[in-house]
Amino acid sequence: MNDRRQNIIQETEQFVQTKLETEGSGHDWWHIYRVVNNAKQIADTEAVDQWIVEMAALLHDVIDDKVTHDVESSRVELLTWLKDQHISYQQIDDIFAIIDTISFKHGYKTLPSREAEVVQDADRLDAIGAIGIARSFTYAGSKGHLIHQPDASPRANMTADEYRNETNTAINHFYEKLLTLKEKMNTAEGYRMAEKRHQFMETYLEQFYAEWDGKA
Repeated sequence: MNDRRQNIIQETEQFVQTKLETEGSGHDWWHIYRVVNNAKQIADTEAVDQWIVEMAALLHDVIDDKVTHDVESSRVELLTWLKDQHISYQQIDDIFAIIDTISFKHGYKTLPSREAEVVQDADRLDAIGAIGIARSFTYAGSKGHLIHQPDASPRANMTADEYRNETNTAINHFYEKLLTLKEKMNTAEGYRMAEKRHQFMETYLEQFYAEWDGKA
């Protein structure tokens, strides 16, 4: 990666840190940090533009409705900021194409590039395993959701609005999303990384239910 591209990465890191340093739902700067590291590891195994991968990984949440109350204004701000970095229009389009399509709420939306597949895998890896468990309970707490409600069944065939805005429980989120992610990985490396994390979640749930019923 040449010096100019590396300088833009550093500027982008500072931009994102400023935006997300106080975010309290599990989509903070350290989530971004982990996703970038996951993305770089996966990108090393793929024929992709690693700079585009890293930029999209850094920026993937800054215009998401989880972290901003005004998506359109945040989008315009990000576009202006990228232009100020003298990034080409094609590169800006590539970055937006990734961050506009990788979210779980978009379902099975076709991804625009192999770079998008890498970033999506990297983001999904941070939603599973030990970190994913911690983030699931953090997010539930930020929304006022219960940890578990035994008579509340996991939802199926949700719309994006239902997924994001309806009351849920932290444990149901495992079945609605987290436990489905391993089989949705796009890359061989992403799948390999997901296997151990997936197994950890299954083990955790076994222990959770045993403790819930006073059997452990």
